Amino acid sequence: MPAALGQVDAWLESPSLVLIGESREYWALLRASLEDGRVVGARVQDGRIAAICELHGVRELWTQDRAFSRFPRLRTYDPLVA
Repeated sequence: MPAALGQVDAWLESPSLVLIGESREYWALLRASLEDGRVVGARVQDGRIAAICELHGVRELWTQDRAFSRFPRLRTYDPLVA
């Protein structure tokens, strides 16, 4: 655990790091994502991630989680499949 915490500290010290989060437009995007994907329950967290990505212009999310296919406005890429 200490190594992982140290790694996160190192990432946070990077001058090129940009943290993204909710803004005023967030709720409208989240609501649309949840409705479009018919998302309920535990998958709402995936909707939050998709909405935040869209809000900040993220063009592609690298993930192995196929559940993100419920959010067609967010392109996904599985880096472990060539």
